[in-house]
Amino acid sequence: MTTARLARSLVCAALPALALAHAAPFVSTLGPLRNRLMPRLAGQGRTDHVALTFDDGPDPLSTPFFLRLLDERGIRATFFLLGSAAVRDAGLVREMGAAGHEIALHGWAHRPLLLRGPRSTYDDLARARGAVADITGGPPRLFRPPYGVMTTAAHLAARRLGLTPVLWTCWGEDWRARATPQTVHRTVTADLRGGGTILLHDSDCTSAPCSWRNTLGALPRILDTCQDTGWQIGPLRDHGIPPANRVPNLTGRYT
Repeated sequence: MTTARLARSLVCAALPALALAHAAPFVSTLGPLRNRLMPRLAGQGRTDHVALTFDDGPDPLSTPFFLRLLDERGIRATFFLLGSAAVRDAGLVREMGAAGHEIALHGWAHRPLLLRGPRSTYDDLARARGAVADITGGPPRLFRPPYGVMTTAAHLAARRLGLTPVLWTCWGEDWRARATPQTVHRTVTADLRGGGTILLHDSDCTSAPCSWRNTLGALPRILDTCQDTGWQIGPLRDHGIPPANRVPNLTGRYT
């Protein structure tokens, strides 16, 4: 066998292992498994607190309605922004920060990281981080990947950029066309516990058209449920999650 053929054979033999290493953290997308085995990544914090988070914004057609409702209730939240959307509506991002909300990253473009290699993953996060830092005057510290799909490359990029990945313990499935305010509330509260992190969407850019209206309709009842249970509601910065930028092993757990 020639040297070139041997090299090609070794590369072909290594590809499955490399693909496995890249995709191994994908197991963290399984909610029950993540909540039980990866509480830090799931966003589990102190038991008297619930973290309220929103993805996919900012959107000038919908985000202001959420800001107004949260201001009326005296509640702050964490908004995971798309860098591409943030630069289009920088004034809205500054308004969110001025209102006391926590600004975090959802990447530059809403594209699954499983489809990106290490360089593309890093470039996407770095571009988004730089854009948001330029708008707000300080770098964000939290990151949530599109669709909640982490990869080894994403963990490595986040570590280099000083970002802590945070997913969620419960969501409203509010992106669905058949969602209603009632189903969003019911789906969130079915899995909500003290110390949990709620995922909702303040934009329909990757969801069913106008789905944000169902989220907005469900939000007061979600807040009432938390407060009636005695939980404080706020952003992830007040949630008691220690920072973690370590790289996970092949099971997706930090070591």
